[in-house]
Amino acid sequence: FGIDPENVSPEQRRYAKTINFGLIYGMGQYGLAKSLGIDNISAKTFIDRYFARYPGVAEYMQRTKEQAAAQGYVETLFGRRLYLPDIRNKNANARAGAERAAINAPMQGTASDLIKRAMIDVRNWLSDGIGSKLVMQVHDELVLEVIEAKLDFVKEKLPQIMAKVDSGLLDVPLVAEVGVGENWEEAH
Repeated sequence: FGIDPENVSPEQRRYAKTINFGLIYGMGQYGLAKSLGIDNISAKTFIDRYFARYPGVAEYMQRTKEQAAAQGYVETLFGRRLYLPDIRNKNANARAGAERAAINAPMQGTASDLIKRAMIDVRNWLSDGIGSKLVMQVHDELVLEVIEAKLDFVKEKLPQIMAKVDSGLLDVPLVAEVGVGENWEEAH
């Protein structure tokens, strides 16, 4: 939207998330228009502006489709593979579905790998008598039950542990934030 992040409204944030994730996962002009409740021309304008501003995204998408077609699979940063039997299918719909999966899998799969690694590292850390426990995982979040006496310690140490699970494979730092509440909703 061309504004400072602190001035972004909740509606603009929702639009940005829909555009970012939708385009990467293969959403077109009509799907974007429907998701945002806007006309097709406005959706096309958002798409054109997005790819003009972030040409590396389009390059990544094209490079990933070509690589998937050449080798028949894609990989996460940690080497987990997703085989794509329809990536060379003559049926355009089947092939397009495989191409969307090819673009999505390295990102979503790497995110999945990261949270699994975080769960292991956090569980191991908590087993050292911290007096707290890992309760569940929701997407890219971990939910813990923490005893009051250890809350400040856990709030400080937990993001440090989670920020190191990439093993140096990412070019950008991982950032983990902590929310506190009597329940998951309050913690947000």
